[in-house]
Amino acid sequence: MVDHQLHRFTLPNGLRVVLAPDDTAPVVAVSVHYDVGFRSEPEGRTGFAHLFEHLMFQGSESLGKLAHFRHVQGSGGTFNGSTHQDYTDYFEMLPSAALERALFLEADRMRAPKLTEENLRNQVDVVKEEIRLNVLNRPYGGFPWILLPPVLFDTFPNAHNGYGDFTDLEQASVDDCAAFFDTYYAPSNAVLTVAGHLDVAKTTDLVHRHFGDVPARPTPVRPSFAEPVPTTELRGTHVDAHAPLPGIALGYRVPDPVTDLDAYLAYVVLSQVLSDGDSSRLPHRLVHGEALAIEVGAGCGLFQPLDTRDPDAFVATIIHSSDVEQARVLAAFDDELEILASEGPHVDELARVTARWTSALHGEHDRLISRTLAYGAFELLHGRAELSSELPELIGRVTVEHVAAAAKALRPDARAVLTVEPAASAGDAL
Repeated sequence: MVDHQLHRFTLPNGLRVVLAPDDTAPVVAVSVHYDVGFRSEPEGRTGFAHLFEHLMFQGSESLGKLAHFRHVQGSGGTFNGSTHQDYTDYFEMLPSAALERALFLEADRMRAPKLTEENLRNQVDVVKEEIRLNVLNRPYGGFPWILLPPVLFDTFPNAHNGYGDFTDLEQASVDDCAAFFDTYYAPSNAVLTVAGHLDVAKTTDLVHRHFGDVPARPTPVRPSFAEPVPTTELRGTHVDAHAPLPGIALGYRVPDPVTDLDAYLAYVVLSQVLSDGDSSRLPHRLVHGEALAIEVGAGCGLFQPLDTRDPDAFVATIIHSSDVEQARVLAAFDDELEILASEGPHVDELARVTARWTSALHGEHDRLISRTLAYGAFELLHGRAELSSELPELIGRVTVEHVAAAAKALRPDARAVLTVEPAASAGDAL
């Protein structure tokens, strides 16, 4: 993996900056990662971090509602944003000649987004429609990222629905938005990343010019969201009106991805051994061998590996036929873990899995926008943007013994089991 030279500096207002020049193509990517995600939402304001992400696209004190869209697209660029458990990101990719335009746009909304009653009500309606589309009106909506956490975790930050409850969203006020912005969108609570075809000295000057006068504000104290690991099997059930078949989501706690990265990566490799491709262990046995399942998957994180701080989770999902008892599915799953715990994966199996994952990482790293977002997220979460290019080497250090130890730690008496029941099946059971 090409290790692009990284340049760092911090502005007087606390904004951390990472520059990653790459002359491969005449394009640049700009991202801003704010150290706030849906774990930071207060009770009674579920979904607020994602709602605020939407509001950041609704204009500023100096630009109209659709100006951001027009400026980026008019330059031949693309843009978006996303909300995660521990951070929210905003990004653009556009021709390198338009770099200053992207920097101006990000600095402009960091300085003063347009927070009005009209914008708020409009975006509450947009988010509610998004929830209807992605969760409420589709099979397995929110499975497992919304449905599993309240079974696996106890505390509100870890367990609540990051998309938000309609009542909470409707009760949000402009004052709430202003307070959220003042608290979490301080320059010192953000990382600006610029990558691609750029001159380091000129880009440094542009960053100072556009972001240097963004007023400094206190950096919010980031609380610990840690909570004890389960000491028994936790159970939960969700009735899905649209699901055609039963589903199971299993959640286990894993090592801290920031302070114990090597141990964490063993669980990521384990997930690949279990479910990466039709020849991996779970599809081979549960789907093709014993016909216990229709679809299986496993991975670390509710969204993807290395996307959050502690606590994180190992998650497995299984969709199975209604005429197959859940106990049979779980017994086969647990048996595969026991085999791996006692024997570990075969050496060639481990090599194949790590090679495929490394290849995928190289592919992602070659995409400028993916590389830029990885630099920003790793700088924010780990304090080391370089981790993005170091991952293949770290993965290569994971041994058979490491994977076996990870499998041994995934015990039935320390996990969450979420059952998704089709509405018809639930009705039949009444």
